[in-house]
Amino acid sequence: MDLFVILVICLSILIFLFLWNQRHGKGKLPPGPTPLPIVGNILQINIKNISKSISKATEDYGPVFTLYFGMKPTVVLHGYEAVKQVLIDQSEEFSGRGSLPVADNINQGLGIVFSNGEIWKQTRRFSLMVLRNMGMGKKTIEHRIQEEALCLVEALKKTNGSPCDPTLLLSCAPCNVICSIVFRNRFEYSDEKLLTLIKYFNENAMLVSTPWIEEKHNKHSEFTMDNLITTVWDVFSAGTETTSLTLRYGLLLLLKHPEVTAKVQEEIDRVVGRNRSPCMQDRSRMPYTDAVVHEIQRYIDLVPSNLPHVATQDVKFREYLIPKGTAILTSLTSVLHDGKEFPNPGQFDPAHFLDESGNFKKTDHFMAFSAGKRVCVGEGLARMELFLLLVSILQHFTLKPVVDPKHIDIAPRFKGMISLPPFCEMCFIPV
Repeated sequence: MDLFVILVICLSILIFLFLWNQRHGKGKLPPGPTPLPIVGNILQINIKNISKSISKATEDYGPVFTLYFGMKPTVVLHGYEAVKQVLIDQSEEFSGRGSLPVADNINQGLGIVFSNGEIWKQTRRFSLMVLRNMGMGKKTIEHRIQEEALCLVEALKKTNGSPCDPTLLLSCAPCNVICSIVFRNRFEYSDEKLLTLIKYFNENAMLVSTPWIEEKHNKHSEFTMDNLITTVWDVFSAGTETTSLTLRYGLLLLLKHPEVTAKVQEEIDRVVGRNRSPCMQDRSRMPYTDAVVHEIQRYIDLVPSNLPHVATQDVKFREYLIPKGTAILTSLTSVLHDGKEFPNPGQFDPAHFLDESGNFKKTDHFMAFSAGKRVCVGEGLARMELFLLLVSILQHFTLKPVVDPKHIDIAPRFKGMISLPPFCEMCFIPV
């Protein structure tokens, strides 16, 4: 037998034994598809739609199973009960942040999103304190969003009802809200500094959407200037890009469903009118609009598999023993598209958040911002922005598609770590 073939066989056996030890030596991990040497299960997964591959795997392995991204095991949770148990019921044991190679290289274990341990706890506490002191969650922030909404409306008016791609403008508005919090100042939409910042955010969204295979650990134990800079970057990027993507996808869905848009605008005319800016107090009197905003977030499934978590200690989970350091993937798709909670989950339907009387209906399945200790720090701000910006746009404009609504493609152009909407031109006709 050729020496090269013998070496390949021996290497394969060693790798298999290593993987077997990873799975069974330190704990009792859930079963899953057999991994291949070196690459694990990566060839069995559609990297352009990881959530779809996960859903398919549950047919054979149930709601809790193990996948290998490379040579490292990842425990996957599918369905509300399993996801809730990890994110909420045992949130402390699973509060670590898993590894993403691109983020590791950029953040170096710093900041608020991709840090761990004491540095994460101190940074999160510090960030919340500073943001609250600067007005987040208070009336002052609402006023800033209202002012920015008017600037956005004026910028959209300059399109003169011609077909346009609103991507840039829908990034400028939420970015300026963060600027007004951090710098106490906003930028004109043509400002090169603002445009450069947004360009980097867009590039990062594409990079972070790629799958993670390798792993790198960086230990930091104190709050440094580098950590402060990274934290500010986290606040800007998370606060800008997620809101912008949701607004873009939301307008696309409203173009696709003009009957929904008409009902929202009727409610706006009745509650807000045309002579004043919408405010957060209006939301309680606008159940249909509130339901539409929630349904947009549910339907688009912006972060399908959540950001990866990691076990901070050896954890007993159901009948399994998950070793410390094991990556945890929680399928938010399986919660937001749960057919029992949301009948016909693949259909865009605001009735998913309305009771029989037309009142807004809350549900624990709404995990668009994740849940537990790693829930999005800016959830309150994002909720305000989505409601006020979307209502302001529909208060001043009729949305007109450039093609027949039935031909509008609403499928994401990429569904990796983030669901990226297709680019779409539309017309903003002043009312």
